[in-house]
Amino acid sequence: MPAIQRFSLLAYLLSTLLGLILLTGLWYGLGKPVKLPDVASASHKMQCASYTPFGKDQSPFQKPLRISNERMDIDLGILAERFDCLRTYSVTGLEALPDLARKHGLTLMIGAWVSRSPVETQIEIKGAIKAANANPDIVKAVIVGNETLLRKEVTSKQLVKLINQVKSQIKQPVTYADVWEFWLKHPEIAPAVDFLTIHLLPYWEDDPAGIDTALAQVAKVRNLFAKKFAPKDILIGETGWPSEGRQRETALPSRVNQARFMRGFVTMAEENGWRYNLIEAFDQPWKRTSEGAVGGYWGLYDADRNDKSVLAGSVSNLPGWPIWLGVSALLYGAILLFAWRPQPMRHNLLQPLLAAVGVGCMGLWAEQSLITSRYIGEWLWAGALLALNMIVLMHISLAMSDCNTWRKALFDWLDRRRHWWLIASGFAGAVMMLALVTDARYRSFPSPALLLPALVYLWRPVASFRRETLVLLLLIAAGIPLQLFEETLGNVQAIGWAMVSALLAAALWRSLQQRPASPS
Repeated sequence: MPAIQRFSLLAYLLSTLLGLILLTGLWYGLGKPVKLPDVASASHKMQCASYTPFGKDQSPFQKPLRISNERMDIDLGILAERFDCLRTYSVTGLEALPDLARKHGLTLMIGAWVSRSPVETQIEIKGAIKAANANPDIVKAVIVGNETLLRKEVTSKQLVKLINQVKSQIKQPVTYADVWEFWLKHPEIAPAVDFLTIHLLPYWEDDPAGIDTALAQVAKVRNLFAKKFAPKDILIGETGWPSEGRQRETALPSRVNQARFMRGFVTMAEENGWRYNLIEAFDQPWKRTSEGAVGGYWGLYDADRNDKSVLAGSVSNLPGWPIWLGVSALLYGAILLFAWRPQPMRHNLLQPLLAAVGVGCMGLWAEQSLITSRYIGEWLWAGALLALNMIVLMHISLAMSDCNTWRKALFDWLDRRRHWWLIASGFAGAVMMLALVTDARYRSFPSPALLLPALVYLWRPVASFRRETLVLLLLIAAGIPLQLFEETLGNVQAIGWAMVSALLAAALWRSLQQRPASPS
């Protein structure tokens, strides 16, 4: 073998090894375990956790609503290992819960769901009264309404009337639960309750608090309420942090951040003698419909009832990272074998690295899609973008290879349609940019889906349809400053999306400098 060929092969092998190292670093970096001080142990139980009994494929909107007593029995057995008490939000379908709680040594704070329907509200109120009177040893408090004022479903006057109705018929303390700001907006509720139940969720604040300041924000509000509403007792009725979902300003969801917040909060609350309830026991996928991906991932356990290591033990943002690495490595090897072998010399270095970038992007997009996709349309959209990435990766890999036989025929077919791959990428970028500018609150940033096409067609410009390309370019470029303004420069995910969008816009701009594409 001539020396130049040996050198070329060595360069290719070294680049291939570097690509594999980069993939390993990507997945291990996402999934490496982090050790934090434990707050849960066999000898230490925490106060209370929010419990809704739905399985991963259930929701409270299903009619008829079927809640399995066997499912609740198993759930309470799990939660009794960590908690003394559970908080519920409704009594519908939970008639067996007090007996099951008694079996597992748990007490309850039961909720009566208050809605804009007087008939349904009265059914809940009467059910809560019945459960409280029948189980005075288990039901320690009744919560009349949850964030009802926030949702504007009743007036404060109507709410006080409902609270007094319950208080007149049971012996347990009665309270109402809402976001802390709404207690300040409606102080007239405070005299009616036996104690205040406030929700402190730094992620959902109008001015979101990042993980480094979230606990200080909680302490500030808790101390404010202790002074303002003294001598009324305060229950922090909901506090927590999401393990998945989109970043809001500096508030970044992740399992590690969830563990940092929960462990830090429990330690702080118990040092200060605060009453608290953690949200929530189990992930609730049905909440993604109204709150985006983040809504389904507030649980201490996942929807399959597996411990997420939020309260004890090492915690990982991606526990399944070895699987993702294995799949990525197999796809990486398949791409390199498919496109063997690059020519000229510089392609020996570039092709494996570009393949690693493409495989990494596809893996990240697939992992994100598993978290965010909720219905068939979103699954199809995610699949289409995954297919687009595969097409672009095959196209550029073959473009750097010494193709022959069927590979040459495939490359020719892909290359004749290269302007369509660019237009498809630009269209996807424009659609997602418009969505993030006009309705961003519950949408995740799709950066991995378009990084590869942006890099490929910026490096290797493609002539496309000028008018369509210009429109897509303007939509993407105009959206970059708007979405950054909405998200602030503290949002790393937003900055990442802005950078990908800028690369894609540059690729579209370079396309405009090329000879116009044939309509065929």
